[in-house]
Amino acid sequence: MTWIRHIIHDRNLTIRLKIILAFIFFMAVAGTIWFLSYYNLFIMKQKLLLIEKKDNLFNTILEARRYEKNFLLTKDRSHLQLARDYALEAERKILKILSDFGRYAAAKNLSDQVEKIREYIRLLEAFGRHYDAEDIEGFAPTGPGEFVSFQDRIRTIGKSITDSLEEMVNQERRYVSSLFKELQLYLFVALTAILILTMAMAFFLYHFVNLPLKSIEEAIAKITSGDYTAIPKLTRGDEFESFVESLNRMIGELNRRGEQLVQSEKMASLGTLTSGVAHELNNPLNNISTSLQILLEEIEDRDTDFQRDLIRESEVQVDRARDIVKALLEFSRKKSFNLSRVRFKDLMEETRKLIKGEIPSQVEVVIDVPDDIVIQMDHRRIQQALINLLMNASQAIDNSGKITVNAWIAVEDKRFYFTVEDTGEGIPEDRVNKIFDPFFTTKDVGQGSGLGLSVTHGIIDQHGGRITVESAPGTGTCFTVELPLEREEHEPDNDVGGE
Repeated sequence: MTWIRHIIHDRNLTIRLKIILAFIFFMAVAGTIWFLSYYNLFIMKQKLLLIEKKDNLFNTILEARRYEKNFLLTKDRSHLQLARDYALEAERKILKILSDFGRYAAAKNLSDQVEKIREYIRLLEAFGRHYDAEDIEGFAPTGPGEFVSFQDRIRTIGKSITDSLEEMVNQERRYVSSLFKELQLYLFVALTAILILTMAMAFFLYHFVNLPLKSIEEAIAKITSGDYTAIPKLTRGDEFESFVESLNRMIGELNRRGEQLVQSEKMASLGTLTSGVAHELNNPLNNISTSLQILLEEIEDRDTDFQRDLIRESEVQVDRARDIVKALLEFSRKKSFNLSRVRFKDLMEETRKLIKGEIPSQVEVVIDVPDDIVIQMDHRRIQQALINLLMNASQAIDNSGKITVNAWIAVEDKRFYFTVEDTGEGIPEDRVNKIFDPFFTTKDVGQGSGLGLSVTHGIIDQHGGRITVESAPGTGTCFTVELPLEREEHEPDNDVGGE
């Protein structure tokens, strides 16, 4: 079956053509088996009809022989006439058999039996011509010796005919028996071949159709859920290989567009943070400026301790300003996905400093995060997700309210959880299922891109986690994020939702 394997793995044949060829092969084998089985059944039918005809012929000859014997015993001329009539009927029957079933007969000497029957008829007629009705007792038209000779010849040829016909019938029965066994073998071979072909077709369809379709289906499901990992390549040279290549090109383009959207959202967030950061920078710069003015005024003064304190204070304020600028630059920098161990409370405090200027003073931010929680994550991406969630919570509060961040570890589940909850106006039920859709926003035109929560969802999904939301109008909103406790550092992953 080397040629079958060659066809299956031929890269120049499409899957459609492979299926067509497989079905042609299947139909050819099935058709051959069907033809052989039908032919054998047809031959068996003809043989059974032939046996019936030969049985009937054999019985007719036996009737002729019976009346022949009765004549020889009783010397009754009517018996001789009946024997001749049956012999003539046997002649007609054997000629009919030769005409209708000659080609199906196992014995090819039927024409010889015709001559024997005709000879038998001639002897019976000759017996009748020499029969002397007035000399019944002697029954010797020309002498006793001729009578005995006629009698022996008739008996001999009659016995030869009956023996030959009986052997022919037995021969036909043996042939039908062998034909039946052959038909059984054909049926067994047919069922075996159909079973093997069915299994081969099932394997072919499973391996070359179902598995590629399943991998493509899983890949599309991943794409739908936001996982843009490339599909493993297929090397079958058929439509599935081309389709997978097209899907991978599409995934690559989606990744590239996703990176652009994430970076655009980050720059939009950066623009939002700038005013707050400017306010944060204003305080240390004012302190530095005041200290320098005092130093200039007191430069002639010999109070070096006071001057030293002013310089130290200025240095502290410079460090503070540098940290703010550094955090802002780190946030804006584009980096590949990189897992590292991060103390979540430190990340939370750093994030709060970044957005401090953007959260209204009447909104209280409560961070309830244990000091000892250290999780593997991409520091900047999770920070971006936190900024998006905190800014979203802040914008949901009209006047005064509270934002609460909680975090804990579920040891039994090996999962890390944190929540961002606000006391804002909540989200209508018909919009809750849409908030993670790209470009969906409840804000007025020009006040939001609709990408913040979508990007957040992508970041969390990229970490192998999950984000859910609970909200109702008038009761506030709570976002819950769960992340795995451990992942391989620098684990290769898709780059959607990242920087």
